[in-house]
Amino acid sequence: MSTAPSSDVVVNGGPIPDRPTYTPWDTVRYIWTTLGLPLNALDSLTLENGGPYYKSSFQISHTAQSSIALSALSAALIHSLQTGLTVPQVTVPLRHACLEFQTEKLFTINGQPLPSTWGPIGGLHKCADGYVRIHDSFSNHRNGTLKLLDLDEGSSRDDVAEQVAKWKKLELEEAGHSNRLAIYALHNFAEWNATPQAEAISNFPIIIRKIGDDGPNGLPSTLKNPADRCLRGLRVLELSRVIAGPVCGKTLALHGADVMWITSPHLPDLPSLDRNLSRGKRSIQLDLDNPSDRKTLKELIKTCNVFIQGYRPSSLAARGFGPADLAALNPGIIYANLSAFGPEGPWSNRRGFDSLVQTCSGMNVSEAEHSGSRAPAQPTPVQALDHAGGFLLAAGIMAALYKKSEHGGSWEVHVSLAGVMKYLRSLGQWPGKEGFEHRDPASDGEELPEQYFEERESAFGHMRGLKHAAQVEGAQPGFDFMSRPLGRDDSKWL
Repeated sequence: MSTAPSSDVVVNGGPIPDRPTYTPWDTVRYIWTTLGLPLNALDSLTLENGGPYYKSSFQISHTAQSSIALSALSAALIHSLQTGLTVPQVTVPLRHACLEFQTEKLFTINGQPLPSTWGPIGGLHKCADGYVRIHDSFSNHRNGTLKLLDLDEGSSRDDVAEQVAKWKKLELEEAGHSNRLAIYALHNFAEWNATPQAEAISNFPIIIRKIGDDGPNGLPSTLKNPADRCLRGLRVLELSRVIAGPVCGKTLALHGADVMWITSPHLPDLPSLDRNLSRGKRSIQLDLDNPSDRKTLKELIKTCNVFIQGYRPSSLAARGFGPADLAALNPGIIYANLSAFGPEGPWSNRRGFDSLVQTCSGMNVSEAEHSGSRAPAQPTPVQALDHAGGFLLAAGIMAALYKKSEHGGSWEVHVSLAGVMKYLRSLGQWPGKEGFEHRDPASDGEELPEQYFEERESAFGHMRGLKHAAQVEGAQPGFDFMSRPLGRDDSKWL
């Protein structure tokens, strides 16, 4: 196969590049070639047109189709290396891809949609000199915010608004960070661009580094051949919550990987997200403050191929589970990070979520301005940074597997929500209100095609959920089983 350069993929930050003429195909080709993947594999990809979809000034449908296509084509590439056959044909319809960016909204159990993840005090609040957004899906963030504001746990959103109004936005943001909470100030693009963190974020959304020379060349020996799916036999440990990290793990599971989702017994179940994003995964719970559970995790790491973590970059490293630790423990491992702000810059160790990155980066202000709204901020219609981040991290993992097959060693992959935001901004925005004249992929006056969905029984009842948008000829993605309660499974590989 002909290839582009195969070195590490680390692109420096700086001003946002200008890519307004890019099509989804251009994005796939640009990211694929920059990753150093075989150029002739692109001949196996078909992107079906339609749309554009989503009422937004941002190029969300472009991002949905291209990120899903990259993950599926990279899985097909691994399949071809394993089988010695040509890269299977990959097809990604635009509308189906756009629907996958709101898959949690299209998921039902026993005919009922799942409850919202948003807590009672979160969202945008007015400060003395602007606005902040509070994220309160997790009770520890919600209760911590109430404590910071000198409020009792039963306090209302109105109580919070009254207290927030006494603060300056940057002072409340800094106090939130210092107390390990999720509070960010609302900025416009100019304000965000002036921050040191904006400059530090990579201009390329997937960072890949070799972190160890030990480990044999070739694909992991656990991969099956012949295989009904592209990654059958790949062993994956996933330590993440909310959307982006779980989307990555779910994507690998769709392609046949044995994904063991490890969650903390101290964090609550989030039914509206966990039921959908746990499809195809097995689940165990470990307390990393417990020596016995840390030992269990180390034993699993010794026999896994991929390790995904979606917490703050230093959080697991402080417990002895950083990239260098795992490369020493299991030479040849792929260590994948999903973070809010990337590995560089003064905010590299901050926690954050899609809605918060949209808030602090100027996206929400610009969206409101383009829509003609008089509101200070307007979120995008879907969590595009989360979903794209998950698919891009999956693509980066498989690119690292390809590099390992040629050069051996252990590899680190890093994708951040802010990095996805920077790439999305580089694609430009629809002028004026033009983007808000587009159709929504789920409500354009016609029934959604039934072939996009599957219905199966689960531990929670009768599930109806969206199938994966990508089709891979001869190795069709799909879930081996439906969702199961957190912590249900044994800590053993299939």
